[in-house]
Order: sequence, then structure tokens, then C-alpha cells
Amino acid sequence: MKRLIERSRSVGEVLRWVTQNPGKVSASHYPIALHKLGQLLQQQPGPPMGAGDSRGPAGQVLEQPEFHVLCQAIVSGCAKFDNFSIVNCLYAAAALGLPGESPLVRVLEDESRSRLGRFNQKDVSMVFSSEANNKALEAIFSSQLFYENRQERFIRSMAEWLPRKAENLTPYTMALIAKYVARHRLREPRLLDTIANFLLKRGEQLDSKVIQKLVFPFSRMNYRPSNHGELFPKLEAILEQKAGSSPLATVNILMSMFQLSHFPQTVLHQVFSPGFISNVMSSPYALIVRRYLSLLDAAVELEFREYSGPRLDPRYRVLMFEHALTADEANRKYSYKGLVAEALRQLVGEECYRQDEVLPPGYCTDFLLWINRSGTVLPLSRVPAASRAPPAPSPVPVSLRSSVLALTSDLQDFAPVVLSVNDKWHYCQNSDILVGSRAMRDRHLRLLGYCLVQLPYTELEKVSGIEEAKHYLRQKL
Repeated sequence: MKRLIERSRSVGEVLRWVTQNPGKVSASHYPIALHKLGQLLQQQPGPPMGAGDSRGPAGQVLEQPEFHVLCQAIVSGCAKFDNFSIVNCLYAAAALGLPGESPLVRVLEDESRSRLGRFNQKDVSMVFSSEANNKALEAIFSSQLFYENRQERFIRSMAEWLPRKAENLTPYTMALIAKYVARHRLREPRLLDTIANFLLKRGEQLDSKVIQKLVFPFSRMNYRPSNHGELFPKLEAILEQKAGSSPLATVNILMSMFQLSHFPQTVLHQVFSPGFISNVMSSPYALIVRRYLSLLDAAVELEFREYSGPRLDPRYRVLMFEHALTADEANRKYSYKGLVAEALRQLVGEECYRQDEVLPPGYCTDFLLWINRSGTVLPLSRVPAASRAPPAPSPVPVSLRSSVLALTSDLQDFAPVVLSVNDKWHYCQNSDILVGSRAMRDRHLRLLGYCLVQLPYTELEKVSGIEEAKHYLRQKL
């Protein structure tokens, strides 16, 4: 039966073998049939196959009575399937493009979830077999089963599988893996190093947009890959050649490298050149590139003092961010920021701090206070108005440090303090390592002269009630 299914030349032939010979079909034959259907559908002309798409050949097959008989046979019998067949069916269903709400996928996911503790490495690694393609990976990554267990089992399995199979993957598939690693903040060195090795070997063949996707996980996870001594110079050489072809991708790659404290001088000469700037200003994404260039220019001043090349023209400087990050806004109800705000209000009074203050070059701070040498929080009325005023949206001063350092050196009796509420999503998964953008923000605030007081969620989750929160803040301040 296995050979008959695999040698089938049409969708109808596969369905006939399976549905008309139920006594000869075992559990292992069902995933083979689903895989074969997916392969045959990909070969047929018509619109691309998509989950729940009723148009074209794929939609017609999914609506055929014989296909429903096949699905019903899997639904009815999957409780008796072995683990390997369950996982393989789930993978095949994803590759076939079945929607997540379909009865077949729901039953397979429920059965997989109930057996998860009994799955061995071979069972789980089937999800990332050598047949993996972009569509299947995307379907698996977005499934509830993957979401619930990505760190504990699936990512561990992929970390074992990916180094052996990376050479056979397309750049698009590797970029898809990088996207999900970054999105879920999975600081798994084996995965990250494999992506870095892939990039080192094939970087010259890739366009800037793909390189951008492959580089992003390193800065996102604040992780220098083990081959960075070779990789970073290679990326510099590639950017020198391709900087003008995709300006937005170029500045994104530079931002990733800056977050890892690597500053490619020759590329900076290009992106701050009049030609590059002129090209950017006439493009539809001029504002976002100006924001990135403004932050890169500020980072050069703060961290790359030996740089002597061209800089961003002051008339093009803007704040990188004008308000809280999207992730912080989206997760506001899960944040400890509200608890800290109320405790701070009761502890020092609203006249003694500013909330959500944006500081040049565009970093949003949770709480900004002014504290004197004895540790007393000062009312805003005792702080010069110039230091309390919200920053202008343009342009960022050339000497970023001077405004803060001159203020503290002249007055000598107080210093600006930033209270930073670091919620769970500000860290890599299951780690105390801040994501790269947050880590760079902290470096820059310190270099600008601000005292930084960290309030990590691991400490805040142990605080119970306002009184404990006030006691906690009093100790921190």
C-alpha cells in the first residue's frame, strides 16, 4: 500500500487507494497519503494552495467526498495511532495547508497534546524532517501546539536537527526560522550559530532584505554568534557593495550590528554620504530611514568616538521613537508598570516624577525622577524648567551628553534617574538577558548621564500589594 500511494500520479488515484481498501490501510499509511496529496497539489497549475482556500485545484480536492472519508478515518482512528504516525499526520496536514480550525487538525493537536509527555526525540523531530518546506514550517510555527511547547520540545528538537540539514534549506526557509526564533525571543545558541554559519557561507548570494532577516535574531537576542569574527567583516563587505540597492534593509542590518556593539566604519561613510541621504529622502520610506539614521548617528557619538567620517546632517535628525514601543502598548495589561506608578505616586507624589518621558535620541522611559546626593526625590518645582520640558521632536543635538552632564555638573546637587520596569517581554525567553534594543537603550542612557534603576519582573512578581511595592521602591531609590 505504501508503494502504491507513493507511485500514484493523481490526487484521485491516492484517494481511491486509501478509501477503497480500508482493510489494507494502517496508521502509517495516512500521513504518507496526506504528504502525497500535498506534493501532487503543488504540481498542479492554478492559484497557490492556501489554508481554507476554496478556489483552484487545492480547494476542489479538499471538498471532495473521498477526501472527507480519508479525514474521517484519521479522526476516528488516531487515538490508536502510534506517536510517530500522530506527529507525521500533523506535519503532513500542515504541509497540505489544512486550516487550524478543521476537525482533522484539532483532533491531531488534541491527541498530540495529550501524549506530549510520552513523545520521544524522533517523534517530535518529525516536524522538522528533511522534507520541511516554507508552508509547513509556517503552519507548524503558528499552531497552538507549537506555541505551547516551542521552547521545551520543538525548539530543542529543531536545534538538533537544523545544523545537520541547514545546507539543504532555501534562504527563504532559513529566514522563516530566523523570524520565529526572533519573534519568540528564543536564545538557543545552536540555532543562532547555525543561522550565522548559513549566512557566512551564502551571504554573498543573498539580497539585503534576506540578510536583514537572518541577522535580526542576533541583535534581538543580544547574542554574538560564535563565528562573529568572520561573519561581521563579511557582512561589512557585502553591505559596502549593496548599501544603495536597499537603503532600509541596510540601516536595519547596521542597527542590528550596533546593538551588538559592532560599528562598521566603511559602511557608515556610505550611509551618511550625501548621495545615500539624497536617495533616501526621495523614497517612500524616508521617515523610517531618517529615524534609524538618527539613532545610528547618536550611537556613533556615544559609543564610536574614534569615528571621523561624515555624520548625519542635523536638519535630517529626528527622534527614533516619539512614544512607547508597540510591544509595550500591546502588553500594557500584563505589565507591572501600573503597580509601580501607583506605588510611586503614593511614595513621592505626582509632582516628583514624569511618566513615559521620551528622551533624545528617542528612548521612552518609564519614570524619570531627580534625586539629590542624600537620596531625596526632588519636586519638579526645584528642577530647572529646561530639564523638565519634553524634548523637541527635532533635531537631536550633536552633543547628546552635554545637556545632561552640564546640568548635573553645574548644579551639583541632583541627578536625573530613570526607573526602568523590565517586564517579561523585555528579556529573552527563560533568561535574565535583555533583548538587544533594550540593552542598547540602557547603555545609551547611562552614557548620557542618567542613573538607571532596574525593576525586573522577577522581583516585581514577588511584590504583593501597594505597601510592599512602596517598600520595594524605597529600597531601590
